Order: sequence, then C-alpha cells, then structure tokens
Amino acid sequence: MPAAQLTRVVSVVVALAIVVSTGVAWGKIRSFESGINHVSPVALGEGGEDGAIDILLVGMDSRTDAHGNPLSQEELATLRAGDDVSTNTDTIILVRIPNNGRSATAISIPRDSYVEAPGIGKMKINGVYGSVHLEKMKELVEQQGEDPAVAEKEATEAGREELIKTVANLTGVTVDHYAEIGLLGFSLITDALGGVNVCLKDAVYEPLSGADFPAGWQKLDGPQALSFVRQRHDLPRGDLDRVTRQQAFMASLAHEVISSKTLSSPATLNRLEDAVQRSVVLSDGWNIMDFADQLTKLSGGNVAFATIPIVEEAGWSDDGMQSVVRVNPSEVKDWVSSLLHDQDEGKTDEIAYSNDKTTADVINDSDVNGLAAAVSQVLTSKGFAAGNTGNNEGAKVANSQVQAAKSDDMGAQAVAKALGGLPVVEDASVPPGTVRVMLAADYTGPGSGLDGTDVALSAPVTNASGGGEALPTASPIITAGSDDPACVN
Repeated sequence: MPAAQLTRVVSVVVALAIVVSTGVAWGKIRSFESGINHVSPVALGEGGEDGAIDILLVGMDSRTDAHGNPLSQEELATLRAGDDVSTNTDTIILVRIPNNGRSATAISIPRDSYVEAPGIGKMKINGVYGSVHLEKMKELVEQQGEDPAVAEKEATEAGREELIKTVANLTGVTVDHYAEIGLLGFSLITDALGGVNVCLKDAVYEPLSGADFPAGWQKLDGPQALSFVRQRHDLPRGDLDRVTRQQAFMASLAHEVISSKTLSSPATLNRLEDAVQRSVVLSDGWNIMDFADQLTKLSGGNVAFATIPIVEEAGWSDDGMQSVVRVNPSEVKDWVSSLLHDQDEGKTDEIAYSNDKTTADVINDSDVNGLAAAVSQVLTSKGFAAGNTGNNEGAKVANSQVQAAKSDDMGAQAVAKALGGLPVVEDASVPPGTVRVMLAADYTGPGSGLDGTDVALSAPVTNASGGGEALPTASPIITAGSDDPACVN
C-alpha cells in the first residue's frame, strides 16, 4: 500500500524508460498502459511552465484491485488485510518531477493531518476521500434512486476530486497527475522487483501489522514490506515514524530502479507489468515517453523524500473529539515552496543534511578545565552526535578551529556556525562524517562561559496549544543515492 505509490511512479515509469534504452519494442511500453485503469479528475492542472509535473500518489487501504474486483481470501490473508471495506487514503504523497532533470521530490502528508477540505471543513486528510465518497453514495442511491454500481463510480470520482483539491489547498501546489494503488499492488510490485532492502535500528515484533524483523539490513518480500510500512504501534514517533519507514523503503527501491539494477530481464518486466495492470489507477493525459525521459535524467542522490512540518503530533480536532496531527497551513505552504525551489536548484544534499549525521570530537587546547565537555554538551544539544572529548596531546593549534576531511563538509560548516563562526580547516586525518573541534585559548563561543549564554539547554519551544512540550522533531529528509538504505525506527 503506502510505499507503492512512489514505488509505482519511480519503478514502473522508469522501467519503461529502461525498456526503451535496452531495445525492447515500443509495443511493450504500450502494453504497460493498455491494462491500467485510467481516470479523469477535473481538478487536475496541466503542468508548470517549465514542464515540471506534480503528481498526487495515494495509497488506498482497499480490499479490491484497481478495477474494483474483490481480493481473494488467500490474498487478504497474505496481506493481513481483513475483510473490512475501507476507503481511507492512508498514504498521501505529493511528487514533483522537474523538466530540468536536476532532482525529484516526494513530500509525505501524515494520514492524521488536520486540514481544511475545500467546501467541507476541517478533518483528518485520510478521511476526505471516504467522507465525500459516502455522502455522494447516499445522495445518489438513497435520494436519487441510482443503481449502486453506477453510483459507486461517481462517488469514487467525487472522493478523488476532493482529495486533490485538499492537497492543493494545503500545499499551494496544483496537482497535475494522479496515481492510486491499494494493498495488493504494493505487495505485487515489491515481489515483481525481487524485494527491497531496508535497515532497522532495532529489532521489532508487532503482531497487529505482522512486523517481525531483526535489527540491521535485510531484504523484504511483498507481504513483509507491507507489514514494514504499515506498522503504527510501538514506534517512538507513531505515525511519523511510519511515514519515515515508507520513505526509507521508497528511497531504497528508487535507488535500485534508477541505478538499473532490477530491470534487466524480460521476466522482471513481465511480472512488473502484471502487477501494475492489476493494482494501479492513473489519471489520463500522461505522456509516458516524455515522463520516462524526465526520470532517466535523475540520479538516485537527487531524489529526496520529505514530510511536511508538524505543529503537534498528538493534538486534538477543533471540537475536541478526535486525536489529530496539527499542522499550520501557512507554514506548510512556505516550507513546500522553499523545498521545491531548493530542489529545483539541485540542492538535495543541503536540504537532506541534518546535524545528527555529524559526530563532533572536541579537543581542549586551552588552559580552561572542562571546556571540551562543555562545548560538546552545546553541540549535542543542537543535535550533533557526541564524539570523543579530551585534552590535546599533539601539536598546539594557533587558533580555535573545526577540522574536517574537506573544507566544504556540511557537518563542519554547521558545527562552525553553531560555535560562533569558527574557521573550517581541511585535515585528511579526520574520518568522513566526523569533525574535530580544536579549542584554543582564543575561544569565547558557546560553552566557554564568555558569550553570555548558559551551557544548560534552553527551554523548549512550546506547541500551538500553549503547553510546555517541545515542538516535534522535524522528520529527516531521505535520499535515494546510497547502496546502503537509511536505518530507521
């Protein structure tokens, strides 16, 4: 279900491009499209002036395939889906594919985000589709006496339209194309591609989702992957960690596909074709060849997966009746605009950087006792990983500095800024991912007691409700540029 949306876009359409580049007939490309269920939402745009397109990828918690056929009891059991009929859209991702070939961006919207649905009011975003679908069915069947089979199609169209409008209203981005996939499709596509590598920080066992995995790197098949991306309980950050799992999964799959590791055999393509035709719904009007050409310009390192900023993870709806994820619409729009602009400029590495990716060793080369420990505390309070601390046993330095393997290292630049603007000095002996802070007698920055600040952590920023809890930690931005998948909760 969840990860399959971007999985679908990056895997299926890039697959088409690879098919072309490897000399497979045009008829094979056309066959991918021929069996796909196409829809025509009127709320869609027509692409940006530069040719960039914005795609809404929706994961349906559905017990049917893309053509409305019920899943078999065996399939439901394999997917641990149960028999309950559901129209919840439990994964919502906005994807920007630019025309300049520099980057692609996938922005996740948590399922419980409390948003304004145009013309309806505020609700959880995953209920927008289903709410409108239900009301439309009541209107058509109960009030107008329409045949339920006919009404179902109209109600589904109405649900899609409202969801598209709601996402556009929240993000400020006009949606140009729409892709939808259910539980079965996620599993089928994963298996068609031979499984996907993931990495967990800790072992997990959670029976409700079926998640039962050891810590570390592992390859998941379709049903396992579905459990991996659906788990919500027993995660430190709840649904936000689930979103991060989806992104890590998609990043790993995108890396495999873009690097052409999985789509070299006709058998793989045939399995992928069968999976896509049974499980994917696409909007009309996509030029598959143009789209495939755009995707083949990308490198995995320029595909970024991000989550909209959150104000409150465990907030309440305005009527106090529902637990929701609170967001600030203005902040979301500004953040989305900034992210897409930076990605358009090719700044994937910069936006994906976070302080926890840098380990800071702190060495005291002054006569001030305890200075290294105090400065290390300052850095860990800002999110940097704590490294070694101690006194300098080597040659003295002329001035305080941050040493790194390369002078343009983003971690070194961030540490230098956090300590009041120290110079960055290139030193090949410093391992990648680590910086060495050398504190000489001239140091007067944070932790020295001479800059007017307290070494102790400052009070947390309060949430929108005025409580004393800190604002949620921003979700990491994950890229698809590494052979080693990012380890997640």
